[in-house]
Amino acid sequence: MAATFPAAMLVLWHVFTVGRPGSLIPPPHEVWLALQDLTFGGINDDAFSRTLHIHLLASVSRVYGGFALALIVALPLGMLIGRVPLVRQVIDPTLQILRPVPVTAWLPLAMILFGLGPRSAFFLVFLGAFYPILVNTVFGVRSVEPRLFEAASMLGCNGSAQFFRVVLPAALPSIFTGMRLGLGFAWVVIVVGEMTGVQTGLGAIIMEARQLSRTEIVISGMIVIGIVGFLSDQLVMLLGRRLLSWSPSHG
Repeated sequence: MAATFPAAMLVLWHVFTVGRPGSLIPPPHEVWLALQDLTFGGINDDAFSRTLHIHLLASVSRVYGGFALALIVALPLGMLIGRVPLVRQVIDPTLQILRPVPVTAWLPLAMILFGLGPRSAFFLVFLGAFYPILVNTVFGVRSVEPRLFEAASMLGCNGSAQFFRVVLPAALPSIFTGMRLGLGFAWVVIVVGEMTGVQTGLGAIIMEARQLSRTEIVISGMIVIGIVGFLSDQLVMLLGRRLLSWSPSHG
């Protein structure tokens, strides 16, 4: 059943594009050949041939690196904002003002601060993943039942120990939701991030292919991003199911 809709889209794509040489959108078989050449080479023998592994590795390292940094920063900060009123009053208003600013608006500033190249892309990916993790962590922490703190206190769990034994376990479902959203946004942002003068990466070849009117390469890059992003999401879901087997919504 899951394959029905993609198959229908492929059929429509084929019907509306095949046999039209002047069409800006290539038919599916041309994209398939371009994807094969991008992966294995031997078809077009141009600058894109057999380079997918280089660009994929570069993008994966930036996405997972930026996501990991966002998790390291957003998780403790979100727990503090959600649990400590003073931190919430001091920091949260500023973050809420900055949160609606699109990542694309940060692009010129990122290039000024970090220069052209991978560091700007890394920063933009970090920014894209940061807010979904932060917001969901704050929500999860503030949604913890007060009775859990009372029960923990009665059992001798007080002070900072409640963060690890009460707050973190109770907020984990929301945290994993934020991780899924954050990792998804990281893959969305990578194309923008790799517009900052990097030579390798899926976003870089998409932008280069656009300039050369190689639409089949553009679509191939989009397909690869979609597949790898889907696999990344499945990985987070698998981890969530293992760690949250006790939760009815993640069983």
